[in-house]
Amino acid sequence: MKKFKTLLVVPLLCLTVLSGCSLPGLGGSSSDNEVKITAVSNTESQIMAHMVRLIIEHDTKGKVRPTLVNNLGSSTIQHKAITTGDANMSGARYTGTDLTGALNEKPIKDPKKALEATQKGFRDKYDSKFFNSYGFANTYAFMVTKETAKKYHLNTVSDLENHKDLRLGVDSSWMQREGDGYKGFTQEYGFSFDTVRPMQIGLVYDALHNNKLDAAVGYSTDGRIAAYDLKILKDDRRFFPPYDASPFATNKVLKKHPEIKPAVSKLEGKISTKQMQELNYEADGEGKEPAVVAENFLKKHHYFDKEKGGRP
Repeated sequence: MKKFKTLLVVPLLCLTVLSGCSLPGLGGSSSDNEVKITAVSNTESQIMAHMVRLIIEHDTKGKVRPTLVNNLGSSTIQHKAITTGDANMSGARYTGTDLTGALNEKPIKDPKKALEATQKGFRDKYDSKFFNSYGFANTYAFMVTKETAKKYHLNTVSDLENHKDLRLGVDSSWMQREGDGYKGFTQEYGFSFDTVRPMQIGLVYDALHNNKLDAAVGYSTDGRIAAYDLKILKDDRRFFPPYDASPFATNKVLKKHPEIKPAVSKLEGKISTKQMQELNYEADGEGKEPAVVAENFLKKHHYFDKEKGGRP
């Protein structure tokens, strides 16, 4: 899936990771206490990678030195960096992406079962730990303005069936996606829209906000949802697979540095989808660096307070 502002990625970096070679920051020589955390080239991934980095630095009192392998071009390259040994942790991995991607399994609609299957798959196949969810999921979502929701009494995606004349805007790639794309949606829900306008995902939110669209398919943690006060409609038929976000680490690095596990586990279940929307908007909408956004969140919620043992 993905989302938010895309940063420049040097093509050679992607080729180098896939070939198993190394560039500065990937593989090569490293100190005995260094841990490498991957992040793909979107805001959310970078915020969470910095959050994991900062909490490890704090809780291990500098005994573990985490660094970022940043701006990787896709989840596939991110996974490859770990399997080749160029990295050993990830700031955010998603059940829906990894279950069908790295694990090559069929999608599972129930979030709990999807997480359990993903955790078991990585444990058995890659000797790695897919932690419990941070508490937010970044999935596809139908959304409308609150004025439109009130006018047409919209609370669920099924409610749109009686308003097929509403102008729908979607990410261009979603129109062509197999399984959870537009074709699959029409089959699952049993209706289609009179007007569907594919466009770049960034334009979708603005068009909806400016009343040039009536409904849209976007990403559930995008910062513009909170900024534009949009309403996400409940996917009452569970059409979209769950994309719960979790930290990730190889069991090798957790065995070598056992203090990492309790540090990272403090973040499990602590960030809601709404909070992630707000964090993403701080970076994408207000121009703050992802590292600053991550640090401010941890400070605000007392992860660095000695008297509270670093706990929220």
